[in-house]
Amino acid sequence: MQFKHKIAGGDFAKAGNIASSVKKILRQLNIDHAVSKRIVIALYEGEVNVVAHAYSGIVDVDIDEEKIKITITDKGPGIADIEQAMEEGYSTATPQVREMGFGAGLGLSNMKKNSDSMNISSVPAEGTIVELITYIKPDAR
Repeated sequence: MQFKHKIAGGDFAKAGNIASSVKKILRQLNIDHAVSKRIVIALYEGEVNVVAHAYSGIVDVDIDEEKIKITITDKGPGIADIEQAMEEGYSTATPQVREMGFGAGLGLSNMKKNSDSMNISSVPAEGTIVELITYIKPDAR
């Protein structure tokens, strides 16, 4: 099962909608609650990162019997130093984003903690691609 969603940069009113949609699908597929929760948290964090930092983005979700692969591709400023961006508390969020309660610098680390595999590639001034894989059955890793 595959589907694609668009994300508009700066649209905080819709941040989390894709994660909610995926949560409903995972529930319908009877995916274990603990696994589903991890997937939804990682996706929510990725979705908010696009809204907070990029101009636009696309989320591709691919669900098979073994795993769920989520690819988040954005057009935006990119990440100059991925290692630094992975540090908890490091953030490039604007003051306006922080005033709304976002931009604490936990997004990427929460995505990594809540997935079995995470890959980030980024080109400054172009955008970022984050690939997340979560196995449906933890023993399938």
